[in-house]
Amino acid sequence: MKFVDEAEIQVQAGNGGNGCASFRREKFIPFGGPDGGDGGAGGSIYVVSDENLNTLIDFRHQRHFKAGRGENGMSRQMHGKNGEDLEIRVPVGTVVVNVDTDEVIGDLTEHGQRVKVAQGGDGGLGNIHFKSSTNRAPRKATQGREGDTRELKFELKLLADVGLLGFPNAGKSTFIRAVSAATPRVADYPFTTLHPNLGVVRIDTDQSFVVADIPGLIEGAADGAGLGIQFLKHVARTSLLLHLVDMAPLDGETDPVEQVRAIEAELKKFDPELLARPRWLVMNKGDLLTPEDREKTAKAIVKKLKWKAPWYVISAIGREGTWQVCLDAQKFFDEAKRDALEAARGDR
Repeated sequence: MKFVDEAEIQVQAGNGGNGCASFRREKFIPFGGPDGGDGGAGGSIYVVSDENLNTLIDFRHQRHFKAGRGENGMSRQMHGKNGEDLEIRVPVGTVVVNVDTDEVIGDLTEHGQRVKVAQGGDGGLGNIHFKSSTNRAPRKATQGREGDTRELKFELKLLADVGLLGFPNAGKSTFIRAVSAATPRVADYPFTTLHPNLGVVRIDTDQSFVVADIPGLIEGAADGAGLGIQFLKHVARTSLLLHLVDMAPLDGETDPVEQVRAIEAELKKFDPELLARPRWLVMNKGDLLTPEDREKTAKAIVKKLKWKAPWYVISAIGREGTWQVCLDAQKFFDEAKRDALEAARGDR
């Protein structure tokens, strides 16, 4: 199934029912007075996250959603029935944005989260509300109010613990194949990965994390070049970034250092906070070099980049060094959870 991570829809909440202008008419009661009931409220529209969904593809076929209208009020002070609310189900990880104001209405990160996106209209008032000492027989009743109409944009961001960064052909798809059961397409030409892939890395029975294979980025991605920012934004939810770089490019001219700096510039341009996020350097395709050249090249790259964070030399295709990266990543998450628990206890 093709990964669809953006969709625009129109929602229209239900209009309120009209109030009723009527008078009580019963035998032997000549002056019954007003008894018109109120109109029912229009149905509202909610967006609900559902862990059983994983794409926004359904919204390609249905773009308009309308909630139920409130019934009109009736005589004998009978209130009109409220319109039925409408729930729109989306995958967990969906951000709901108001297209007109660019305001984020909701960020649904857990199963069952619910956010109201359009308020139903209030019902009109029946003529019973307008009775007074000077107006015993009011013929006034109000119309129901219109429900909200909005243009919404859904943006689905991957919920992953680890995001793989790197230029096309850096070996990200091969890496995720090596460490998880995911099977992304692998080939020797750029842009093999045209949509993000998720893989679960299982360290032990109760130890695992999710890794996202983000499509290859190129210089200018933050401005829409290559596959553009529609995939760059997926790194926003990850706790740890693994920056893969080809340490032995076949053309002999591509500079791994310049590639790392180019993607750092794109991260900074897209969101400066991403550059401050934990990011480890993973130099791939070390099997193409002799052990001596491998160590020499790796140290030269680290020195030029002035890299302070952890770094690794691996061969994703041969699964050399990949398990150590996963073990260290699991340790990183375990320590983060432990620190969060201790901080929570301290706040009590």
